[in-house]
Amino acid sequence: MNIGIRLHDTAPGSLQERLGFARKQGFSCVHLALSKTIPGFSMDDAPALLNAALADELKEAFKAQGLDCAVLGCYLKLATTDAEALEHTRDIYRAHLRFARMMGAGVVGTETPLASGVPLDADSPEALALFLRCVEPLVRCAEEEDAILAIEPVACHIVNTPQRMEQLLDALKSDHVRVILDAVNLLTRDNCAQADAIVDEAIRRFGDRVNVLHMKDFTVDSDAYMTKACACGTGLMRYGRLLAFARAKGLPMTLENTTPENAEAARLLLERQAEGLA
Repeated sequence: MNIGIRLHDTAPGSLQERLGFARKQGFSCVHLALSKTIPGFSMDDAPALLNAALADELKEAFKAQGLDCAVLGCYLKLATTDAEALEHTRDIYRAHLRFARMMGAGVVGTETPLASGVPLDADSPEALALFLRCVEPLVRCAEEEDAILAIEPVACHIVNTPQRMEQLLDALKSDHVRVILDAVNLLTRDNCAQADAIVDEAIRRFGDRVNVLHMKDFTVDSDAYMTKACACGTGLMRYGRLLAFARAKGLPMTLENTTPENAEAARLLLERQAEGLA
């Protein structure tokens, strides 16, 4: 199994040190959020900072530890009606797509929240139409750069169900738009009892377009709409369907919501469960 970790969830240190920590704990890939792992890195300055020299530096650092970059994170809010803010955000995404190609990252990862002040219901057709308009130029950029923009559905965002994710993919019609499947992000206090069925539906609707799995666990707070995320093995999630899917497709999986103290245990739990699959 190709199991990784968000690099900013490792023990504190320089980027190179964090890569070493990830390797020491037995991980084979990482999710890289530059602003959370490179001191002083500003997302606003990403178009200037993400240059060939930095790409070469990171490629060498990853190579030295035998790690792959499964996800280069760029989780900025695209769905906005502010034209000036949108163009700046698009420039940051364009820079990440170029940089992903230069450094060899698998995908540029993102989600679909509404920007602050947009007077729409995230679940509305209008919100989905807004996101489509905002993201379409980035799809063209991904195609030109031969990079992958991977979108992660979340129950409280615009793309909030497997059906909505399939609708978005069908509308964008590009092999350069793929999916990060984080099953826990699709779970709420109202549907979490149907977690297995939701995973099955996601795989049925867009399993052939999933490039990465995010793996975590969840607990339920009756006062909160979304489930509460936690490290694998510390909540209610069952992983059999996801692990079988990952194994069949050879997908990388990156852990979320771990600490340096429990990350290795979470990895080992998934590996043991995968070994037990028929």
